[in-house]
Amino acid sequence: MPLFDPRGRVRRIWLVGTAAVVLIVWSAIVLNTRADASEPPGTPPASSAPVAQAGRFAWPLTPRPKVTRNFEPPETPYGPGHRGVDLEASPGQQVLAADMGVVVFAGQVAGRGVIALDHDGGLHTTYLPVTPTVTVGDQVYRSQPLGTVVPGHPGCPVPACLHWGARRGAEYVDPLALVGTPSRVRLKPWAEGP
Repeated sequence: MPLFDPRGRVRRIWLVGTAAVVLIVWSAIVLNTRADASEPPGTPPASSAPVAQAGRFAWPLTPRPKVTRNFEPPETPYGPGHRGVDLEASPGQQVLAADMGVVVFAGQVAGRGVIALDHDGGLHTTYLPVTPTVTVGDQVYRSQPLGTVVPGHPGCPVPACLHWGARRGAEYVDPLALVGTPSRVRLKPWAEGP
């Protein structure tokens, strides 16, 4: 094709545009196929698991629970705060894995049952107070039962609450952001006065 031929130029633009569309569609198909293939064998179909609408993770209780206390990040690593959220529950209610992962702890801490999971991407979630039905090393899938809620969480305004925590590395994160509904952020006044 000569460079000055107007029809040749139109053909080149059409070919480049068509190639771009094909690459975009192909990339979307490959990424979708890889996401589907990443589910481990034995994972129940998505229709059987409670799934969050906006986030990557599912709620650890079903039906969707009421939040009785929001996440309040500490200002310093060892400062006061609330490093998770408290969710209204019933004594004996099943606690579900928020996403697939590996059980890294299932036992007692200070007289309360605790379950801890490691997830892809360096995320770590905790659930307490619970009676665990899983053991360390178990691989769990999204919405798999982990144990049952036990009453006695301090500050719980109802018969039982599940404290659900999350952190990435050493940084605590709002678990509600994992399901697409982060806690309200409250701004504090400046320390300096006028």
